[in-house]
Amino acid sequence: MLHEYRGHQVDVNPEGFLTNANEWSPDIAEALAEEAGIQLTPEHWKVITFCREDAVKEGQPPGLRRISKLSGVDTKALYRLFPKGPGKLASKIAGLPKPQGCI
Repeated sequence: MLHEYRGHQVDVNPEGFLTNANEWSPDIAEALAEEAGIQLTPEHWKVITFCREDAVKEGQPPGLRRISKLSGVDTKALYRLFPKGPGKLASKIAGLPKPQGCI
């Protein structure tokens, strides 16, 4: 279904994840974060950039364990940055599908 974020029309699934990661932009990330009650900081962007780059390399979005191991942001900080499910929320804001294993 189509959804508009800051003037950009994007296709999202019923959970609000972009169905095409190529439609993502930093503007859309800001809007998705606002929707989740998050004000993006440089630390958020570090995680978002890692998720997008890792998804390209690996062919799927990274899960929480991979993000905390390889992004330079530990699990505790991830929960502070992306409350209530950091792997899922970070992927959503990064314009990626829900990671495998996320409920």
